[in-house]
Amino acid sequence: MKKINQFLFFLLIISSVSAKAQLGGTSAYSFLNLPISARVVSLGGNLMCVKDNDLNVSLVNPSLLCDSMDNNVALSFSSYFAKVKYGYVAYAKHFRKFGNMSAGIQYLDYGKLTYADDLGNTYGDFGASDMSLNISYARPILDSNFTIGATLKTIYSHLENYNSIGSALDVGATYYNPRRQLTIAAVVKNYGREWKPYVDGNRESLPFEMQIGFSKKPKHVPLRLSFIYENLQKWDLTYDSPVYPTTTVDPVTGEAITPNKYKVFGDKLMRHIVIGGEFIISKNIFIRLGYNYERRKELNIPEKRALDGFSCGFGFRVYRFHFSYGRAIYHVAGASNTFSISMDINSFYHRATF
Repeated sequence: MKKINQFLFFLLIISSVSAKAQLGGTSAYSFLNLPISARVVSLGGNLMCVKDNDLNVSLVNPSLLCDSMDNNVALSFSSYFAKVKYGYVAYAKHFRKFGNMSAGIQYLDYGKLTYADDLGNTYGDFGASDMSLNISYARPILDSNFTIGATLKTIYSHLENYNSIGSALDVGATYYNPRRQLTIAAVVKNYGREWKPYVDGNRESLPFEMQIGFSKKPKHVPLRLSFIYENLQKWDLTYDSPVYPTTTVDPVTGEAITPNKYKVFGDKLMRHIVIGGEFIISKNIFIRLGYNYERRKELNIPEKRALDGFSCGFGFRVYRFHFSYGRAIYHVAGASNTFSISMDINSFYHRATF
């Protein structure tokens, strides 16, 4: 019980970081919040609370790095919208007396963009891209059930002839009980600053965020469930859409409409929640489903309901490789597809750790 209290106290400390909430469209380097692997994509866009031998999830929460990821390599590629593509590559190493480290590169390529004026005249093409070099470190504390970790990000962004350089820090804490198949985690993401802004004198903030979540695999059930609460730093994530404004007056009677307080509360609460389910068909085959309520509320069209906010995918192991595919439905106009592959280099040869 004492160790649980110590862990909760640590979560309280990292949750008390003072920072202004930064949501979509209000900060630089928003690409840092894109889901970075097929497994993460298929489980709702977030998986910061599952501790297993998957290097892919350590970029979401650095405290998920563990000894079994030694000499693991992970690669991911995503075909996004309008020919935008992004992906990453990462490598992990375990040091017996020091802890676990990983290094990776996350990138986003916007493709060719066209110069145009307000009259529609075009003047050729230009390019734009974002990149982040990440160094992560994690080690157990107290005993093997508790782990803390951090990721230092060096960020470079290029938009036509505008360039920006910044840095950010992620800090995470994870409690894992293998007997109960229970993981509880918290993470503070993208705490940092833009050192060289795109325009002199116009320094922008970073997409700071705080998250907490847990995952559980019930005994004798081939299913792992994950529940994640995003954006701890800001309660109200709603906004007034200029396209579909909220009706405040009854069009028939002309009287003001009083919103149902329970419905309003439920809507605000669910905008923080990401739910994922991973069906473990066998030790080598996985089926994954996810639901992101906020994504559905922000991107669906009321006149044409679809599967916005839902995601799905699968994973399988062949020989020494683990392949994954994830599909996220953002809008009725289309979806994104992500492919990942990971491998354990140790399985190809035997090599002692330092």
